[in-house]
Amino acid sequence: MPLYEAVRLALATIRVQKLKSFFTLIGVAIGVMFLIAVVSIVEGMGRYMEEDLVGKIIAKGSFEVRDRPNIQIGDVDEAEWRSWRNRPRITEDDVPAVGAVLAPSTRWAILAYGQLGAESRYARPRRLEVNCVSEDWFAIKNMGLQSGRFPTAQEYALGTPVIVIGDDVKEHYFPGLDPVGRELRIAGLPYEVIGVAEKQGSIFGISADKFVVVPYEAPAHRLVNRFKVIDAIIVKSDNETAMQADMEEVRQLLRTRHHLRPAQRDDFSLQTSDSALAFWKKIQGYLVIAGVALPAIGLVVGAIVIMNIMLVAVAERTHEIGIRKALGARRTDILRQFLVESTTLSVVGAIFGILSGVGLAKVVAAVSPLPAAVALWSVFVAVGVGIGVGVVAGVYPASRAARLDPVVALRNE
Repeated sequence: MPLYEAVRLALATIRVQKLKSFFTLIGVAIGVMFLIAVVSIVEGMGRYMEEDLVGKIIAKGSFEVRDRPNIQIGDVDEAEWRSWRNRPRITEDDVPAVGAVLAPSTRWAILAYGQLGAESRYARPRRLEVNCVSEDWFAIKNMGLQSGRFPTAQEYALGTPVIVIGDDVKEHYFPGLDPVGRELRIAGLPYEVIGVAEKQGSIFGISADKFVVVPYEAPAHRLVNRFKVIDAIIVKSDNETAMQADMEEVRQLLRTRHHLRPAQRDDFSLQTSDSALAFWKKIQGYLVIAGVALPAIGLVVGAIVIMNIMLVAVAERTHEIGIRKALGARRTDILRQFLVESTTLSVVGAIFGILSGVGLAKVVAAVSPLPAAVALWSVFVAVGVGIGVGVVAGVYPASRAARLDPVVALRNE
C-alpha cells in the first residue's frame, strides 16, 4: 500500500469513528498541549525579563559601574548583603579617572537618583523618581521623546533647572495640557519642562513612566545623593568586544583606587544585562526541561491508547491482511501500513495539541501578568514527539499484523 493511501485510510478512520478517534488522540493532544503552553510561557517570561525588566533598567550593550549590583535575581545570603553594605561608594572623584581609561568612542554618563516631592499648580503633590544625569544618558538608554526636546550641552554644563518628564508625570501634573514650557516644582524649586519622554510601559504591572530627568549639575543632585556620591556610571561601548575591554580597564582602575590586593574580591559591581540575567537563564533552562518532561506522562498514556486501538484494528482487519498477503503483499508492506496509520493518528493528535497549547498560552497571557511567546522550536519538537509516539505505539501491532499466517488470516471472519 502506498504511503499516501495508508495516510488516507488513517484519516478516513478518524472521520468515520469520531468518538473512538477522540479518545485515541486525547492523550497525545493533552501532552503536546501542555508542552507547547509551558514552553511558550517560559519563553515569554524570558523575553520579558530580557527586554522589559532588565532591558529597561540596563541598556543593551552597556554596563553599569556601581558599589553593588543594581539587579539581583536569586537568593543572596546575609553575609553577602553585609559585604555589599560595607563597600565604598562610587563618587564624583571616580568619574574623571573612569572616563580617562575608556575608549574614545565609548559613551558614558553619570546617574544619581532618588525620591523627591514634586508639585504643579494643576495637581496635588506627590513623590517622584528624580534622575540626575550627564549629557549622554538619553543616548545610552536609547530613550526618545514624544514632544519637546532634550537638554542642551550648555544646560548640562550650567546645571540649568530644566526637566524631561515621563508620561505618567505628564498625565498627573498637567492633565489635558501640553506640559512643555510649564513649571514643575521639585523639592520646592522651580524647573521648566522641556520634553516628555516616550512611553516606557510597565514592569510586572508597575509603571515605568513615573520619573523626571534633570541635568546632573542642577540642584536636585545635592538632594538625592549627598557628599559627592553617585549611584552609577553607565558605560556603552561600540560592540561586545569593546565592552569587555572597557570593563577590564575600569575593573583594574577601581581595584587600584580601592587598594585591593590580587587575592581580594572586587568591592564594586560591573553589571551588564547578561550578568543580571545569569541566574534567570539557569532557572529558565530547568523550567524548559520540566515543561518538556512533565507532559511525557500524558504522551505515555497516549502511546498506550494508540497501541491498544491499533491492536483492535489488527484483530478487526485480520481477514483483509490475509487477502493482501495472498495477493502478494510482503511483511514489510503490512508493517509499513500499520506504522503509517499509527503515526498519522499520533501526528493528528499532536496537531490538535499544538493548536490547543498555543490557545492556552494566549489565554494565560490575556488573563494574567504572565507573558507568552510561542517558540518555533517547540512546535517542531511537538511534531517530532507525535511522530515518535506513533512509531513506538505502532511497532508491536504492526509487527503482529506482519507475522500473521495468510491461511489462518483468511479463515478469520
